[in-house]
Amino acid sequence: MVHYGHSNQLRQARAMGDYLIVGVHTDEEIAKHKGPPVFTQEERYKMVQAIKWVDEIAPGAPYVTTLETLDKYSCDFCVHGDDITLTIDGKDTYEEVKTAGRYRECKRTQGVSTTDLVGRMLLMTKAHHSNIDEDLDYRKHTDNFGKGPKGHSPWTGVSQFLQTSQKIIQFASGKEPQPGDTIIYVAGAFDLFHIGHVDFLEKVHQLAEKPYIIAGLHFDQYVSEVVIGAPYAVTADLLDHFRVTLVCHGMTEVVPDKDGSDPYEEPKRRGIFQLVDSGSNLTTDLIVQRIIKNRLEFEARNQKKEAKELAVLEAMKRLEEEKH
Repeated sequence: MVHYGHSNQLRQARAMGDYLIVGVHTDEEIAKHKGPPVFTQEERYKMVQAIKWVDEIAPGAPYVTTLETLDKYSCDFCVHGDDITLTIDGKDTYEEVKTAGRYRECKRTQGVSTTDLVGRMLLMTKAHHSNIDEDLDYRKHTDNFGKGPKGHSPWTGVSQFLQTSQKIIQFASGKEPQPGDTIIYVAGAFDLFHIGHVDFLEKVHQLAEKPYIIAGLHFDQYVSEVVIGAPYAVTADLLDHFRVTLVCHGMTEVVPDKDGSDPYEEPKRRGIFQLVDSGSNLTTDLIVQRIIKNRLEFEARNQKKEAKELAVLEAMKRLEEEKH
């Protein structure tokens, strides 16, 4: 999957150098070492390329990063998060580049992981955002997905993501609309960000010569500004405040507001509403169906992954004890 944690890692990696090449594994490599991928490799290539800190992608990158791969793309070093990635036989995938001194590390994003996202989809619950301690289903999920039979791994575990103003600033473009810009507003839940969203934003971006797009919670290259907690109905106040000249929506169903009214009534009245076909048939529902289909494989994947990580932690602990 491609999520905020990955984008945050790429943001940190890009800040360490001048040009960022991102290696993306094939479906076959992921299935061999981790478990069935959620998105296809073609979908993942496009999603990663859409993240604004990425200069280039290397499709079909090997799971084990070697000096040969770094040299092939003329890279000085590679970057990974401060968690550990292991091959199917439990070896550190970055051992060779670490030994050669061509490895850098960035902070892993707390509170978001593929493991947790998969678990949320299997339950179709959002209890992780609430203070409901009584949600036994979600608690059971955190046990199943974040803790193996022999304990808890700090890397595969489930934890709550906390948004801060600092994190928002790090992802903000800092750009303001310029004279001549076409200010376009798009609204949506954008839950479980996927290639259908990328395709939609790309099409919207092509509608004007100088687009300035205001959207929901995004961090890819097609969005200039974010409205947090945007009202469901696109109101006259919102349009006037941002001086919006065009409001776009995809080909998905528009659910009426609580009072039964059309949330796009005002932009339609002003003649500034436009439907945009993303050309993609991928929806959040389809992705959830993929997850459910592979439920048992995902659960087994997480338990095996955690068991390997715990074995590495034990070995590291023993080495420390021997030193003292």
